[in-house]
Amino acid sequence: MTGTIANLDIQMTEVLRDLRALGFTDYEAKVYIQLLRQSPATAYEVSKNAGVPRPNTYNALESLAQRGAVLPVSESPARYVAAPPDQLLNELTRRTTALADRVSARLAAMVWPVEDQHVWTLAGEDQVHAKIDALIDETEHSLMIKAASDILSRHKPALQRAGERGVEMLVVLFGQDADEFRFGNHCKVYIHEGNGVRMGTADNLFTIAVDNEEMLTATIQSQVVAVHTRNGPIVTMAESLIRHDFYMAEIFARFGDEINAAFGPYLRDLRLSCFTPEQAESFKRKTGLQ
Repeated sequence: MTGTIANLDIQMTEVLRDLRALGFTDYEAKVYIQLLRQSPATAYEVSKNAGVPRPNTYNALESLAQRGAVLPVSESPARYVAAPPDQLLNELTRRTTALADRVSARLAAMVWPVEDQHVWTLAGEDQVHAKIDALIDETEHSLMIKAASDILSRHKPALQRAGERGVEMLVVLFGQDADEFRFGNHCKVYIHEGNGVRMGTADNLFTIAVDNEEMLTATIQSQVVAVHTRNGPIVTMAESLIRHDFYMAEIFARFGDEINAAFGPYLRDLRLSCFTPEQAESFKRKTGLQ
């Protein structure tokens, strides 16, 4: 029995907190809950059973009645009933949505028109992946992506929707199965350098460019962090990165044997000539080459 009472106390505390978050005062919340438990009731009965001072009970009932949360149903003495919770919350939702729409429109009218050139930082797996999905879903004509297959697979539903809209897609893939990510006739997928192997830190980035207007690049490892911007030069840089990897994929497809003969597998000689010692060791460990 003691445990049941404790649970009820916890529930009451949580409900009062939630009602305060919806704009109720503490007294209004207590009065409304009491009327849910016992309706109809007079102000005196509500005050006594809810533990609210009588003057505050009258004020709370008047305020709640104006918002449609309670309804007077008799006079001499006045008795009140509580609006059903679903009805009350639906009305609160409607009013809040209408208010937010009005405020949004008025604030938008006050903003000086200027192109967003800021670089925004996002952190956390859910937030970053949600932003990637949003970017894909908002794409109108052009989508460029450089990503690993295990990360990109999380966004296949959004890519499928983009393909169905006829979006032109260019994907440079770290992985082995290009067909897995071909969505529609306007989607081209290329295996990075013909082998799909990730060599260094930069190859662990997820990079996406949308409609030649915005881009996001993210590191998705133990920590998930991304930057997103509509800054023109940075968007161009991201597109150039993906486009040049597309060039390399086409070149490897046609001249792969000659390239390997000239520079070694995985462009070994080129990479080792400019890698840091740490990068060189990582390259040798991943490829087994010296």
